[in-house]
Amino acid sequence: MPGTNLTREEAQQRAKLLTVDSYEVELDLSGAQEGGTFPSVTTVRFESAEAGAETFIDLVAPAVHEVVLNGEALDAAAVFQDSRIALSGLAAGANELRVVADCAYTNTGEGLHRFVDPVDQQAYLYTQFEVPDARRVFASFEQPDLKATFRFTVTAPEGWTVISNSPTPEPKDRVWAFEPTPRISSYITALIVGPYHAVHSSYEGKDGQSVPLGIYCRPSLAEFLDADEIFDVTRQGFDWFQEKFAYDYPFAKYDQLFVPEFNAGAMENAGAVTIRDQYVFRSKVTDAAYEVRAETILHELAHMWFGDLVTMEWWNDLWLNESFATYTSIACQAYAEGSKWPHAWTTFANSMKTWAYRQDQLPSTHPIMADIRDLDDVLVNFDGITYAKGASVLKQLVAYVGMDAFFKGVQAYFKAHAFGNTRLSDLLGALEETSGRDLTAWSKAWLETAGINILRPEIETDENGMITAFAVRQEAPALPAGAKGEPVLRPHRIAVGLYELQDGKLVRTDRVELDIDGERTAVPELVGRARPAVVLLNDDDLSYAKVRLDEVSLANVTAHLGDFTESLPRALCWASAWDMTRDGELAARDYLALVLSGIGKESDIGVVQSLHRQVKLAVDLYADPAWREQGLATWTEATREHLRTAGAGSDHQLAWARAFAATARTEEQLAYLAALLDGSETVEGLVVDTELRWAFLERLVATGVADEPAIAAELERDATAAGERHAATARAARPTAAAKAETWASVIDSADLPNAVQEAVIGGFVQSDQRELLAPYAAKYFAVVKEIWDTRSHEIAQQIAVGLYPSLQVSQETLDATDAWLASAEPNAGLRRLVSESRSGVERALKAQAADAAAASRS
Repeated sequence: MPGTNLTREEAQQRAKLLTVDSYEVELDLSGAQEGGTFPSVTTVRFESAEAGAETFIDLVAPAVHEVVLNGEALDAAAVFQDSRIALSGLAAGANELRVVADCAYTNTGEGLHRFVDPVDQQAYLYTQFEVPDARRVFASFEQPDLKATFRFTVTAPEGWTVISNSPTPEPKDRVWAFEPTPRISSYITALIVGPYHAVHSSYEGKDGQSVPLGIYCRPSLAEFLDADEIFDVTRQGFDWFQEKFAYDYPFAKYDQLFVPEFNAGAMENAGAVTIRDQYVFRSKVTDAAYEVRAETILHELAHMWFGDLVTMEWWNDLWLNESFATYTSIACQAYAEGSKWPHAWTTFANSMKTWAYRQDQLPSTHPIMADIRDLDDVLVNFDGITYAKGASVLKQLVAYVGMDAFFKGVQAYFKAHAFGNTRLSDLLGALEETSGRDLTAWSKAWLETAGINILRPEIETDENGMITAFAVRQEAPALPAGAKGEPVLRPHRIAVGLYELQDGKLVRTDRVELDIDGERTAVPELVGRARPAVVLLNDDDLSYAKVRLDEVSLANVTAHLGDFTESLPRALCWASAWDMTRDGELAARDYLALVLSGIGKESDIGVVQSLHRQVKLAVDLYADPAWREQGLATWTEATREHLRTAGAGSDHQLAWARAFAATARTEEQLAYLAALLDGSETVEGLVVDTELRWAFLERLVATGVADEPAIAAELERDATAAGERHAATARAARPTAAAKAETWASVIDSADLPNAVQEAVIGGFVQSDQRELLAPYAAKYFAVVKEIWDTRSHEIAQQIAVGLYPSLQVSQETLDATDAWLASAEPNAGLRRLVSESRSGVERALKAQAADAAAASRS
């Protein structure tokens, strides 16, 4: 039985048979305040290429009352099975299907999500349909290449607002009748319903273009909504994208809706983008948070063209949607006139590419153009390769063909395929025509193979320090055990940066850009020059590769990493050091020493915060356990010292306060943290606001200094949905066996927790200081995870499968238990992938711990 899965072959067969013209969807959400189910009536008109043919339409619903095909009532109980409605005896040409069903509200962030705000006790609804969840709200042919128009008619409670892809009409007797959409895929349709707060404006473009803009959030967040800032970023995106794409924004309006309990960062519903409402900042955050939010806003706006206007035919080209949106959003931040984040590629190199490098070294690594056999495959494929590696490769492609040629190809692509579906070959063909480059070999090497290359400089000098030979050595390490494919050498477009120490600063004195290919590429342009202090391969981060430094450069970088005058080369060196630590080439204690020597000079707050996370991870997982406590003590004292000396009220001060709170451990440190919380100690400029209070309290609870009365008191101060999540995290973090058992039962024995609350609970349950307390749950995890996967929704099951894997139990026993489970449990491909990825993390940590212990024995 297929269940809720759909195979590529089934989709291809259905696409050959059907052309879908239109949907009319009527929903009665009058009972949304109470929850339960809602009436859904779908009328879909489509054409069949064959008389008498059979097919099916998708629907996930508790009950189906009527199925009428071409005026003939079918036996609903007989034709509705296994989330499909069987349709037989189709007419050649036009067909009409009417389905009357009861569909269900969810609390998992899939389908039609329902949330009740504890502040006003009102229900707030929104849809999330990617990948296959429109069928939870109406009957649909749930695949991206069967585009159609959609007309929604919604009955809602008095005083509520209904937003969809089309402009919002005036309601009549609580009924909102929307105009049909253009031809779009089912997964980008949307409905957002409830008493939302709204702010309206417009984008005024060239030649009289005017696009209505809207921003929405719950009333309880309205005081924090910085709508003007969000509109500014949005208009920047409209200006830059319309110029680069030479295609006007393709929909009638553009709404951005900040919604509760959202699983992802945002979703590109056509003209009605949903965004997680944590991006409405309740407390002070650093500029890095604003930069990330702006990238999210621009990413979803870019999708209006790449993904919504032109959509992939099948999910194997998901990367085209996501990589293109990622590349163009960051390019917009970096290059658009007046952008607040001209160093966006620094952030990309330090965070997004680090994610990609990690993903590409897992046993689940796959080509950018993945082999997506079915929906189960794509559900776990929203990963670092699909987003970050793909965007890195696009950045290199731009360097390879030239930015002007790249965007001319994109412009031709949009004009040729507007409101249609495409494959990779359609885009590559357009780029080949505008650039004059044959991209066949490039595509095969970069898009159809897995794994990552390593680039190393080979430098020879004479007795006077002059370069006599220079080459770039390329390596293709073996793919991780279990990964499919073979390692390959690839063509790279890179820059070689030459840096000298001038007045204590590392300054770039020259740069050579070139194509490299094969195992060894000579660089004759550098012969005859004086050997610089640092030679940095892949300067400007044009290509996607792990980069290593030669011995002289490594020594100078180790001593002066914080002294680069520009942020991007610093970020590249930080990323290289982190990668070496993960690979066991740099001991965790040496990584800590490197960070402590240079982080005080790091001006980029996003890099600083990444280093905070990476140091904690390195000491928690990659350090020799015998040294771990010493390393944490060293780091925690450094965080407190930086907190005290950072500029009053600065982003760095806030970041160091959070870093201190994350690892405070001694009685004296915890007393200081408690004093900051109750106000008996202060740091000039540091405002201990709502979110920071929770960060301090959660650490105090996890270490046993505070308990339930303190949690309850803080929740009374912050009686909001966010406060409830923080309280759930804190309660799960309590360092007692009883608290852990209670938390485990709330997640495993009951399916009642909403997605966001479950995520918060799991985050509190797993505390790196509580390894012994958590050890018994390793066996419990393997005993229940397959049943959880088989019985819970995808989002809920994935949180559990990843979040409760015993990653802190770094031992051969954990690897053996995982292997035994993989051999006996027969999990499906999605669950097998997630567990195998988690196992890989334990294996990597064991190797890194051994390297750290070896380093200690040598010192």
